[in-house]
Amino acid sequence: MCERALEGHANHSEYLLPTLRGLLAEAQMSLTRLDAVAFGCGPGAFTGLRLACGVAQGLAMGAGLGVVPVSSLAALSLQADAEHVFVATDARMGEVYSAAYRVVDGVPVIAREMRCDPPELVSFPPDGQWSVIGSALRAHAAILVPRWAERAAAWNDHAVPRASDVARIAATEIGAGRVLAPEQAAPVYVRDKVALTTRERLARGGRA
Repeated sequence: MCERALEGHANHSEYLLPTLRGLLAEAQMSLTRLDAVAFGCGPGAFTGLRLACGVAQGLAMGAGLGVVPVSSLAALSLQADAEHVFVATDARMGEVYSAAYRVVDGVPVIAREMRCDPPELVSFPPDGQWSVIGSALRAHAAILVPRWAERAAAWNDHAVPRASDVARIAATEIGAGRVLAPEQAAPVYVRDKVALTTRERLARGGRA
């Protein structure tokens, strides 16, 4: 598998397509030989999700391929290397994206649907121990770590979704025939609000 990480670039749009061309050249593949185009559909940063979706749609349309949206939280769950995984990422605006997965034969199966909540309201599914992964552990450590300590089998607060894990999940989706026409693909925002108002920022202790 060929993979590249785009890190430290303020504008990923400038590097995404040249990097893709380099990957295809390294793999000695043309775009039309692919089974489909997969992308991390979210939840995550709004601009990044729109970019990923738009590029995936454009590539797929041009090559006559289908598209496979893959949850960023599901992709992140594979890095926990555990069967029961609770994913919690920093959603900014004082909130947390979360979901729970049971990983069966390398495939994440949803155990609790994706949610967006203030950190005080984020909780595990009712039973058992869970390996916890995601940036929310770092962003809201003072709130989350003490509350989750008894239920957490392991912690990982630095992992970020990887393209290789998106590809692994997409391969399963393609095998099951779950491929969309490019125009049907869309980001998953979980929440619709992009930013807080000045009044909301002040109420949360921020600055105007």
